[in-house]
Amino acid sequence: MRVPAEIDARARDLRAEIEHHNYRYYVLDDPEVADAEYDRLLRELQVLEQQYPDLVTPDSPTQRVGAAPVAEFGEVRHDVPMLSLDNAFTVEDLTAFDARVRDRLESPADVEYYAEPKLDGLAINLRYVDGLLVQAATRGDGSTGEDVTHNVRTIHAIPLRLAAGAPPVLDVRGEVFMPSKGFKAMNARALERGEKVFANPRNAAAGSLRQLDPRITASRPLDMFCYGWGAIEGWTLPERHSDVIAQLREWGLKVSPEARVVSGVEGCFKYYTEIGARRAALPYEIDGVVYKVNPLRAQRELGFVSRAPRWAVAHKFPAHEETTIVRDVEFQVGRTGALTPVARLEPVVVSGVTVSNATLHNMDELERKDVRIGDRVIVRRAGDVIPEIVKVIVERRPDDAKVVRLPVHCPVCGSDVERVEGEAVARCTGGLVCAAQRKESLLHFASRRAMDIEGLGSKLVDQLVDQALVQSPADLYSLQLLQLAGLDRMAEKSAQNVIDALERSKSTTLARFLFALGIRDVGEATAAALALHFGSLERILAASPDEIQQVPDVGPVVAAHVHAFFSEPRNREVVSALLSRGVQWPEQAPKSAPTEGPLTGKTFVITGTLSAMSRDDARDRIVALGGKVAGSVSRKTSFVVVGADPGSKAQKAAELGVPVLDEDAFLGVLAAH
Repeated sequence: MRVPAEIDARARDLRAEIEHHNYRYYVLDDPEVADAEYDRLLRELQVLEQQYPDLVTPDSPTQRVGAAPVAEFGEVRHDVPMLSLDNAFTVEDLTAFDARVRDRLESPADVEYYAEPKLDGLAINLRYVDGLLVQAATRGDGSTGEDVTHNVRTIHAIPLRLAAGAPPVLDVRGEVFMPSKGFKAMNARALERGEKVFANPRNAAAGSLRQLDPRITASRPLDMFCYGWGAIEGWTLPERHSDVIAQLREWGLKVSPEARVVSGVEGCFKYYTEIGARRAALPYEIDGVVYKVNPLRAQRELGFVSRAPRWAVAHKFPAHEETTIVRDVEFQVGRTGALTPVARLEPVVVSGVTVSNATLHNMDELERKDVRIGDRVIVRRAGDVIPEIVKVIVERRPDDAKVVRLPVHCPVCGSDVERVEGEAVARCTGGLVCAAQRKESLLHFASRRAMDIEGLGSKLVDQLVDQALVQSPADLYSLQLLQLAGLDRMAEKSAQNVIDALERSKSTTLARFLFALGIRDVGEATAAALALHFGSLERILAASPDEIQQVPDVGPVVAAHVHAFFSEPRNREVVSALLSRGVQWPEQAPKSAPTEGPLTGKTFVITGTLSAMSRDDARDRIVALGGKVAGSVSRKTSFVVVGADPGSKAQKAAELGVPVLDEDAFLGVLAAH
């Protein structure tokens, strides 16, 4: 289809505007527009490219996650080797380095150095040809690395096209890393799903770049700072290293905001001390600082030795690891009921901080490391994250070291602890009565797709729980107007609105009620299937795991969760209290079959954020066309719909060979019917 001139011009303008906003957001950390406006521009470009496929260019912002999975990584030979750095660990080491530099340069004056933090990530080489990113490769052995272009293209901090003026050929060197906040959030999600957690951000970054499916990499919070260059054609280098870095930034590449030019060894020491003092507050992990002789003429004169330049050195920080003794292991209960073993340690100073606790993540991790009470262990504190036990010194284990057992009952509420076979995470089954889970369960209970209690948001729930006014969802229906009106930011009118919303919510459906209870892995589709299959709450309460498993699309794991939830006496007490306080649903003859339509027999799973509609709207559209929406991916899944920032379901789909639809393809399926 011929592209009209005005459409072609609009697409070019959109690409330029979106890349400008990417530069402001990811490189300068100074956005000019709200996220909604950025999403609108990107969606407009997506629609144009869908209508006119010839508009799609390799550097289009829509092509960040467009490549198919690769079978294996190809090899890339670096035109200019990617060298390592020599290390300095002490004041004497750094003084000796500076002395060697001045001696070779025959310079009695202080040498000018370019100083920057040493990121704890993965070195990468980016090749731009005529300003377009054409290849990305890992350092490898310095001469040959792995081709990870398909994954690097998903990192928003890396421009697909450089700004005007870039040379015909430019190799950029830098470090791909995972910011601490993103690392913590990713590991927290993995723990809740019972998946493997990464030991540190460096491993997470390296593992993310070595995924064969770029959609998995795209779901990881990766970033990059550029610090050097390799092959260059068609550009004369300026006089200083710092000038080159400044020019890279002008071309759209992200560089360290902490970098600085310093004078002499005293300037290096001062920089090292300042960065070290702020190390824990930085949004990423560093393990030292790097000094590079700033004048490029001096770099050329100094040259190289073996596999390292004579003009640069890495000044490493003291080790983050120390040895101590495990005095006890306790279990903490998270907001989703997950039990996390925490080691109570003989206090030890690690990187200037006294450490007395260390996370063990889950029982699989505890058992893999074979941590026992009384063991002597190596503890690591990386940046500002929670300390962890790296390994047990088995050869120094005392004879009376005590094996750690998973509690049978929740240490917070006394409910049974459930650990499904094959899963790493153990959980408390007292979802409705466990104080550790109370706020989360109340917010879910009140949410729009559950009981739809308008006005019952997080700030109000915090006050209700903190002031002991609500112990379980049933207590919501006993709240009085004066109780609510006496809370912060709750005038009488607002309090009355909540009372009215509570009263309205009493009339619901069995499916909504089941969903509102927050049973693990029971989403809306599963709740609706349970309601349709059993027809009444009484029959569900009396059902065995085998009987629950007869429900369409309910497997043994979900059946076990449902049965465990209703087998917990206090959960049943809360359910009875809800019914006694007026929660009800009309008697309704069960439907003999789901709605027939063009998607009948098709099961969809949705992961990530859709830009054209909410996930709830997408779910409604699928169901209206006769399809089903499931909460987990299995071999029976027909399609997985992948939006922005997808979760592990995208990876599961790739592992099982389930067809994946991006948002445009999904919209096409809906439009075709």
